Amino acid sequence: MISDALVELALRALSCTQKELAGQLGVSPSQITKWKKGEHMSLDMEKKLRDVAMIGELDPQFILWAGSYEEAVKWQKLIYCLAEMTHENAETGYVTDPLQGDIDILCSKVSRVLTDMGIKPPKSFPEELDVDEDDEEEFWEAVEKDNYANIIYKIFNALNNVYGFYAAYISDFIYDEELDLFETEAGNIESCLVALAACKIEVDTKLAPKYREFKHNILKDYEEWLNIVKDKAFQAGIPLRAELLKLVYNSGDNLGLEAEAESLGFNSSRIHPDIYMNELLVGMRVIHQVLPAILKKLEIDKEFELDPSAFRIG
Repeated sequence: MISDALVELALRALSCTQKELAGQLGVSPSQITKWKKGEHMSLDMEKKLRDVAMIGELDPQFILWAGSYEEAVKWQKLIYCLAEMTHENAETGYVTDPLQGDIDILCSKVSRVLTDMGIKPPKSFPEELDVDEDDEEEFWEAVEKDNYANIIYKIFNALNNVYGFYAAYISDFIYDEELDLFETEAGNIESCLVALAACKIEVDTKLAPKYREFKHNILKDYEEWLNIVKDKAFQAGIPLRAELLKLVYNSGDNLGLEAEAESLGFNSSRIHPDIYMNELLVGMRVIHQVLPAILKKLEIDKEFELDPSAFRIG
């Protein structure tokens, strides 16, 4: 919820007490306290607080992470530039939607992931990064030297590969209305891909002390979510074109190569082993139903005995 962050920003903007803010909004002081604890806020009240805090449509939690609205705008510009440039380098054959979509959502996810990794929020926007992105050499030198920008860039590169694999092999299942996956935990798969991409990069744990715990939790969640997809697909008789758990276990580079091969049509004749297993199970069930009827028709059902030794080799 963003209600607590909105209240904090409004208090900062007005330099007032909770009681004074409550009076200006026409609510009780206890309601302000409830919002600070995360209670849901109406859209009308959210707009009032945004107007008071003068933050437009920016995510208030992202603003708190950046330190101020002005600093958040600078980070937003940098993240947008990194997203654009990284997407231009994608080689999977798929559009990395998160890098091309709503920049406010991307900024929110980036700040949340960095926080979950244990990376402390920046004290201020690094002056070294306040350069003209048209001067590519100077811009990339600044990105390479700054810990925050460098990690964001690595995450976006990994996201190209992670999202490519997702688009190639998983997204069709997620949006299949008959599977109804958005009613399960698997509905989180697409929205958390930035976090998964962060699990595919090398990070200095001195900078990100919670990284191992963060990675363990994200990969565990994805194992659970992808197994839900596999189970639903199997029950519906829909074949998999790849082992979906590769999204968890494989490196970002390998995921990118798999996605590229799929986009180029190299895997068109490949069928996942689950399909063969399903065919075997169906065949066995047919035999179990048909064989007794055949034996009865031939009137040998009572005298027939299966010789197990006939199935042994040697």
